[in-house]
Amino acid sequence: MKRPLPGAAGLAARVVPRVLSVAGTDPTGGAGIQADLKSIAANGGYGMAVVTALVAQNTRGVRSVHTPPVEFLREQLLSVSDDVQIDAVKVGMLGDAAVIAEVAGWLRRVRPPVVVIDPVMVATSGDRLLSPEAEQALHEVLPLAGLITPNVPELAVLAGSRPAGDWDEVVRQALEVSARWGVRVLAKGGHLDGGTVFDALVDASGAEPVRRLQAPRVPTTATHGTGCSLSSAVATWQVTTGDWLTSIDRAKSWLTESLRHGEELRVGQGHGPVSHFAGLWERGGLATSASGEWWQRIAQLRADTVTDPFLTGLADGTLGKDQFVGYLAQDTHYLDGYAAVLSRLARMADDPVEQAFWAGSAAACLTTETALHRAWGASSSPIDPIGPVTRAYLDHLETATDAGYEQGVAAVLPCYWMYADIGRQLGPSAAGNPYREWIDTYQDSLFGESARSARGIADRAAADAEPEVREQMWQAFEASAQLERRFFAAGSPA
Repeated sequence: MKRPLPGAAGLAARVVPRVLSVAGTDPTGGAGIQADLKSIAANGGYGMAVVTALVAQNTRGVRSVHTPPVEFLREQLLSVSDDVQIDAVKVGMLGDAAVIAEVAGWLRRVRPPVVVIDPVMVATSGDRLLSPEAEQALHEVLPLAGLITPNVPELAVLAGSRPAGDWDEVVRQALEVSARWGVRVLAKGGHLDGGTVFDALVDASGAEPVRRLQAPRVPTTATHGTGCSLSSAVATWQVTTGDWLTSIDRAKSWLTESLRHGEELRVGQGHGPVSHFAGLWERGGLATSASGEWWQRIAQLRADTVTDPFLTGLADGTLGKDQFVGYLAQDTHYLDGYAAVLSRLARMADDPVEQAFWAGSAAACLTTETALHRAWGASSSPIDPIGPVTRAYLDHLETATDAGYEQGVAAVLPCYWMYADIGRQLGPSAAGNPYREWIDTYQDSLFGESARSARGIADRAAADAEPEVREQMWQAFEASAQLERRFFAAGSPA
């Protein structure tokens, strides 16, 4: 089984949370629905937005608020919920009492599975954003939430107290609010002093009423819209984790990173916004994925491969043992040559991380050969001579690597990626399948990570390459994909 690491795992299709933001606007893009949409996307969701209020604000403060007719708000809400299955809703600024009543009625009718309410009453600048009547009306929507995320001044308004001056008082107020409205509260300590920021998931009715988190404080003036951004991120994560503390922890980790890079944006003269996509830009860059394009271009070849009689026979256990052992003999030849190519890429790589990845993969090839091939009676020096397809594949890998590092990494990528995809499509094996152990190795999570790492290396190499080298990389990738297809076909029953 041609694998640079033991086993293979499918790159399973990820569920993308569909998250609706119901909030006001910020023309500078750092808060409100603009920040919500960025946060949702940065945390892996698909963002939608319904506007409750048009806010003339910037990084220095709020100038005015215009609330559209409530009938138009109703049309927006129905337009989304009549057409789209909503996984989560984040509710932010709710303008006035009529808007709050409309949103509350819609939430009761639609009943989204995840509701996070950021009770926007006080902006980072200190401006009050709701009238006293609206603040009272807000109380009726709070029990509809799975979680509310007030900052220290907003928590004080809900508790009917002065803003807390220390962490113990924040927790006390959060417990009071949680008990009064029967809702979980994310108590946030960002407004307090100190080198550590404390937060807590507070549920007065829970077995553990206060569950604390902490993170180092990021010294920055880029704090505009942090509440909007955090609540949207939590709502997005809650769809996939199903656990509020885990969702908060992941959202906080993302926000901490985004805060560190906020000032680099140089947006505004007051409290600037966080850098929502700092992690993506740092780790993924702005270049498009060359490998993603290549993958689409071999779609038909991939479909033909997964339906090959060798693989279908392996999946249902009907493949003859002779065919399988013959395949193992060729695979042993392949693994010997493939390990040599990977070792060569390790020597060619300039990046120490890439050097370690290729070297580790080369070693794992030989480990796989020893552990799995011999279990089926195939030694590391098979009696069967090397076949024409195996020879052609290894010759191609050597030729591509001779042409340069970029072509080499493109050539070895299909062995990772196609095997991972095959593992996903084969699915779980039946208990009585004689090849069950082998099928299970196709779905090893370590190999899924290995495939993603190899793809990342290829994408980085392609992003830095000249156009002609990128074309040569595609040609090397395509040729390897064709040879993967032929390798399986060579082992198919006659």
